[in-house]
Amino acid sequence: MANPPDLHGLTIASFVAGDEDAIIDLIVPIQSVEFGIAITADDQPDLRDIPGFYLPGRGGFWVARDGGQVVGTIALKEFGDALGALRKMFVAPDYRGPPRRLGQALLDVLLAHARASGLRQILLGTTEAFLAAHRFYERNGFAIIAKADLPVGFPLAPVDTRFYALDL
Repeated sequence: MANPPDLHGLTIASFVAGDEDAIIDLIVPIQSVEFGIAITADDQPDLRDIPGFYLPGRGGFWVARDGGQVVGTIALKEFGDALGALRKMFVAPDYRGPPRRLGQALLDVLLAHARASGLRQILLGTTEAFLAAHRFYERNGFAIIAKADLPVGFPLAPVDTRFYALDL
């Protein structure tokens, strides 16, 4: 995949075996330290089995790097009936917003893959604490939906309290 010009030297590529520890080292501190969510790597077994959890079917897991350092992630889990769940979207604090717009680049990669794969809808769960994420998803066309309206099979995380959907 070619780098979009606004990434200023960062790369986005599909997950490769061996990335797990660096992914955990990015995600868990954002969750637990930055946002105060009581969650550990052990609470997220999907991070130790990315190929088994995210890659079957039309899923995917992408990693953004600055040189060798993992600075962003995004995942797509297909869960039936041409539906996908956006998960594990995390960007290191120093890489958020302009000029790189790394979060937007990661989402664009996921949505391009989902559309090319024939998925019809992307859903996601997040927490009330991720206020900037709420604005980001809404700017990108995601609409809030009730938990009761989630499709059967949606991979619900225990910390999820707010839900969004995007028709492709």
